[in-house]
Amino acid sequence: MTTLPESPIELTIERLGQLGEGVAQWEGRTVFVPGAFPGDTVRVRLEAQGKVLRGLLGQVLTDGAERVPSRCVYSDACGGCDWLELSVPAQRSAKQEIVLSTLEHLGHLKRSDFTVRPLMVAPRDWGYRRRAVLHGAGKGALGYFGRRTHERIPVDVCPALTPVLTALPGKLAPLLKPLAKDTEEVLLLAEGDKAAFAVNMSGPVTARHLEAAEAAVRALRLEGAVLVPKEGSARLIGRPVLRSLSPLRPEVPVYLRPDAFAQAHAEANVGLVTAALYELGAKETDSVLELYSGNGNFTFPLAGTAGSVLGVESSPVGVELAQRSAREGGVANVRFVQGDARKVCDGLVAEGRSFDLCLADPPRAGAPGLAKWMRALNVRRVVYVACDPASLARDAAGLVEAGYKPVALQVVDMFPQTHHVEAVMSFERGA
Repeated sequence: MTTLPESPIELTIERLGQLGEGVAQWEGRTVFVPGAFPGDTVRVRLEAQGKVLRGLLGQVLTDGAERVPSRCVYSDACGGCDWLELSVPAQRSAKQEIVLSTLEHLGHLKRSDFTVRPLMVAPRDWGYRRRAVLHGAGKGALGYFGRRTHERIPVDVCPALTPVLTALPGKLAPLLKPLAKDTEEVLLLAEGDKAAFAVNMSGPVTARHLEAAEAAVRALRLEGAVLVPKEGSARLIGRPVLRSLSPLRPEVPVYLRPDAFAQAHAEANVGLVTAALYELGAKETDSVLELYSGNGNFTFPLAGTAGSVLGVESSPVGVELAQRSAREGGVANVRFVQGDARKVCDGLVAEGRSFDLCLADPPRAGAPGLAKWMRALNVRRVVYVACDPASLARDAAGLVEAGYKPVALQVVDMFPQTHHVEAVMSFERGA
């Protein structure tokens, strides 16, 4: 085994890896360097992390052509926006390539085997995030995890957030000090000019917690808050459910709550939904199975073109919000089932059910077993919405093995200034 040098060494970054890190070579081994970009010459200290060799960035000696000044004072330490110093055009081309190369190397799908659509660009690349997850950062502050660490970086103002949320971390932190030692996470949410927050607690909610949260809501003129205990029901303060409109169906309200999932980039989400519906191509005679349906982000636009939609979602809050939207929007051709997708699909198979189409929007871990369910439920076309290229590649490989042919890939730049990306990929069952 090669002995790593004790002193820092110089490397030249060749490309970007799947997790957004710079990639270089040292004595025939691949080195991943967080915070470095193609063309940079850097001084790093090598460190083995299991089988992976990482370079801890000490200094950028020569800037690569695509390196730009950061727009955030916290970017040296904060792990929230890891591509702030990479030009936006370079970010976009890298995201398309990362998804394609991951499909090739991990999923063994050649890019020539399906249509690759042009990258869908987010309308705003700064000040767009309507959601944030904050952590206690000592002395009553709130902040984000550091780059590649669980060190907490205190943040008062976050310019990546929408205007109504930008200064909220610093304003909210002192008001939530009575909750600090019992807080696991603080979740921020905005819709337009309205904002709410949630606190995930490490234990039960007490009267002292409620009083502090109520005072914070009043002082900052927020819509409301949700206190989520380790066990038992959440406590709602004020009106923390924010009203939005369904993408492509503005007559249907969509409801958001700070303790439930919502896409972080509201404008880019319209493009994501549009891309998914286009790839699915539902007609009024089609029955659609939607897995991981959340609060109905895709459901109601789907219901506008399909004959029926069955949404499956494990989060009780997500299902509650979606059912409220269906009632108030007068959408009669949707039904929601609250439960684990694997168990629900096994039940549907046991009942002998079948569906024409399926849209799956799984969490970062992907949807293991998806291919098996698709064949058993006689689904002819699958659209997979992915927030992780590796999970997409693994599940795509499973679908191909089960007889589904990849049709098209649409990459969506949902998260500018970061390596994170969304992808929509369609598959058609072979004869």
